[in-house]
This record gives sequence, C-alpha cells and structure tokens, in this order.
Amino acid sequence: MISPEQQQQQPNHVVATIENLPPEGSGAASGRSSISAPSSSSVRQRIRKVFNRELLLSIALGQVLSLLICGIGLTSKYLSEDFHANTPVFQSFLNYILLFLVYTTTLAVRQGEENLLAILKRRWWKYMILGIIDIEANYLVVKAYQYTTLTSVQLLDCFVIPVVILLSWFFLLVRYKAVHFIGIVVCILGMGCMAGADVLVGRQLGAGENKLIGDLLVLGGATLYGISNVCEEYIVRNLSRVEFLGMIGLFGSFFSGIQLAIMEHKELLKVPWDWQIGLLYVGFSACMFGLYSFMPVVIKKTSATSVNLSLLTADLYSLFCGLFLFHYKFSGLYLLSFFTILVGLVLYSSTSTYVAQDPRVYKQFRNPSGPVVDLPAPGQLEPSVTYTSLGQEMEEEPHVRVA
Repeated sequence: MISPEQQQQQPNHVVATIENLPPEGSGAASGRSSISAPSSSSVRQRIRKVFNRELLLSIALGQVLSLLICGIGLTSKYLSEDFHANTPVFQSFLNYILLFLVYTTTLAVRQGEENLLAILKRRWWKYMILGIIDIEANYLVVKAYQYTTLTSVQLLDCFVIPVVILLSWFFLLVRYKAVHFIGIVVCILGMGCMAGADVLVGRQLGAGENKLIGDLLVLGGATLYGISNVCEEYIVRNLSRVEFLGMIGLFGSFFSGIQLAIMEHKELLKVPWDWQIGLLYVGFSACMFGLYSFMPVVIKKTSATSVNLSLLTADLYSLFCGLFLFHYKFSGLYLLSFFTILVGLVLYSSTSTYVAQDPRVYKQFRNPSGPVVDLPAPGQLEPSVTYTSLGQEMEEEPHVRVA
C-alpha cells in the first residue's frame, strides 16, 4: 500500500512529461495498491508504441493531402497549357459550390444550436471574413504564376510556415520545442534543394516582366493561407468540421461567384468546351473538394504547422508525375529534396507540442521548482503524448496535457 509520505509527494498540478512519469513502485491514486499499478517500463513501452503509431499516421495523412494537391496542380496545368483555359476563380467557384451542396445543406437541416441560421446569428461576420480570405489566398497564388518563376513561387510559398507558427503561438497558445524548429529548418532546406534542382534542369517556368509583382502576390497569398489555416485549426478543435466547411461553402460560393462575374466571365466564353475539358474540371473539383474535406480531419489530429510542412512534398509529387506526362528533366537533387523533407517531418513529429490554455499551467511548466498552483479541474489527469486539442467535446474545465 502507499505510505502517507508517498501520497504527499503526488503532484496536484497538471504538468507532466514522459521523463516525469512516476517511478516503479511509487503507486497511483489514493486507495490503490502499488502491486496493481503498471511498471514504469511497461508504461513507457505502451507510450512509445502509441507514439510511433501516431507519428506514422500523421506523416501518412499529410502525404494524402500532398497527393490531392498534386492532382489539383496537374489538372490546372492541362487546362492552362493544353486548352488555354485560364479560369482560377471559376475552378475555385466549383469547389465552393460542392462544399455548399454537401456541408451547408447539412447545417441547414440540423436542429438546435448547430443549425445554419443559429450559427449565422452568432458569428456570420467572422465566417464572411474567413471566406474572403480563403478565396483571395487561392487567387493570389495562382495569379502569381503569370508574373514570376515557378522556383520563386515554390520558395516564397514556404512563407506560410512562419506565419502559421507565429499565429499559433500568439492566438492558439501552441508552444514548440527546439526539435520542432530543427525539423522546420530541415524541411525548408529540402525545398531549397528542389528549387536548386529546378534551376539546374531549366524548369524556371512562368517568368514574366514584373517578377517583383509576382513575388509580392505569392507572399500575400501565403500570408492569407496561414491565417486561414490557423482559423481552421481553431474552429475544428473548438466547434466542428462540418460548421467550418459549411460556412466556407456558403460565403465562398457567394463571393467567388461575384468575383467570377466581374473578372472571368470573358475568359469562360473563350474556353473551347468539350468532354476533355469537362473531365479536367471534374477532376480538379474532385481533388479540391477532397482536400477541403480531408484537411480539417488532418489538422485536428496534428496541427496547422504539421500540415503545411507535409504539403511541401506536393511539388515533388507533381514533378515525379511530370517526368512521365510532360517529359521533365530529372535531377538527383529531387530525390535528395524529397528525403530531406521527410526527415524534417519525422523530426517535427517526433515530439508533441503542448498548449498553454491556462497561463498558470504554462508558468508552472516553465518554473517547476516554484509554488504549485491548484487548477479548477476536478480530477488528476494522465500524461499524454498526443497533440492536445484546444477544446473538449463535452463541457469541461480547461486543462492541458503536456507531452
């Protein structure tokens, strides 16, 4: 049985790491036998097993998103180069219409506080702003290809990563460790390798006379993407995935329809419509709809930062497909770039981030030798190695799990 001295040593705050797991024989909660408690080695083995599974799952889910983006890029390339259909707003409009038909109608038939009208009464203006941000992020990056090089777009598009990190730190209270920053740097080095390979094989496509304008468009689009991704992470963790997609479908289809009528109605008339173009539009819309539908699931399991790091491999998948479809030149640096990005992803995912929901918890984490702060949570929490969600599914007191 646990001695009174051992019971007094039990912490009454929620700051625990794998290194701080109770040693074997220290017992558990009051009234339990130390004989029935699992040994520290078995606990570590179980945690390590779960951690490895979570690591592989997060990387695999991110690569699924990259493959969807690869499909989006390939269909867009065929439309613009082979059929001269330059209609980025119309392509996004098709995706927003699909989101509207599936998710907005789902919200419309719901009852109670999750109904479409109830959501619009509470926060319609927030989703309106988010919808506009998402529309313009897509438009700016696609438009940039007319002014700058493909290499510049690939490199400057990485600006979304520091934007997501800063916004997650200040608004989502996500705290990173040194290994996370090392993984991020390694991923960006991998992108630099790919850009260097593009220069060596002469794939600097899309160069125009106003390169500075194109670079600024990419930076603007990356910034808007970062804002959209962080908002998406907050919504899917605290509210629901269906609400996010339903509101994006509602306001996205409305405002992209207006932008389409103003900016691209003449381009649509120039499109030489036939079954091949129709099939490409269907393929683009299917990949985009899959990306929007699946990304909230991946963000909830990992984070917006992890997702954007995973998406760095999308250009490489497009390149590998282009070797067979468009006869691109190959360079060994492409393989080096791919494996470098994967190494960075493994480094980033090898250690979980934590969320300082309660400032008192964060202070206690940074100063474990200081006075212990009692939290309002009713019970003691088990240590966790998974990424902590920002909100609980049920109405509970806020807490934090540190891994």
